[in-house]
Amino acid sequence: MKEIKETEHWIDTEGGRLFAKSWSPYEPRLAPPVILFHDSLGCVALWRTFPQLLATALRRPIIAYDRLGFGRSDARTDRLDKDFVTREAEQSIPLLCAALSLSEFIACGHSVGGGMAVGAGARFPGQCKGVITIAAQAFVEDRTLAGIRTAQTEFASPDSMGRLSKYHGKKAEWVLSAWIDTWLAPEFGDWTLDKALRAVHCPQLAIHGERDEFGSVAHPRRIAGEHGRCHILPYVGHNPHRECPELLVEVIENWLVSLPA
Repeated sequence: MKEIKETEHWIDTEGGRLFAKSWSPYEPRLAPPVILFHDSLGCVALWRTFPQLLATALRRPIIAYDRLGFGRSDARTDRLDKDFVTREAEQSIPLLCAALSLSEFIACGHSVGGGMAVGAGARFPGQCKGVITIAAQAFVEDRTLAGIRTAQTEFASPDSMGRLSKYHGKKAEWVLSAWIDTWLAPEFGDWTLDKALRAVHCPQLAIHGERDEFGSVAHPRRIAGEHGRCHILPYVGHNPHRECPELLVEVIENWLVSLPA
């Protein structure tokens, strides 16, 4: 018998419909589900096998959603403002919790989604029982900007835009602009996660690839701070959920098991 039940959800918002998907074990543990926040070019489909692997290992529900403007969610045309990272959780978490009857959750995000997971921990201290970041940025680093400029050049190719359109359809150009133009804007240069990090009091795990092309290990160390745990993955780049999904699941599982009941 299949161990995991996959369910699609549609959630109405003021700006349009959000697409979400859940992976639920048929015999789950009594533990908070994990909500996944995708990266700047990501969506539910680009998590690939990771949510199912995580649901199987943790025996708890995993929930991922496409932010407005991404994947199968409705389009948007506005420009992202400087506070979009931490504001995302403030806007999306109440809707997800209401639609899926969630009272508690673990927030887990990749890249900019990691910052959104931190925002969830800061904004919802009573509901968020843990924050996990994967290849997240805590500030604007030269390496981050250099990686974005390299990607900008690569996306001048029709083939690269074609791959992006496969997941975002006609929204692909907006998705790319929302990443590149936002991060390279001069007014974004002094952005940090520091304020949100100071407001997070639940357990934190900051995971980072040793060879991450979009950020040095200074990011997970800053996110983990004095009370969280920092875990560096050797020989791994910016996408651990695609490069080494089984290892990533193992790291997360071991950390969750170590937390006090």
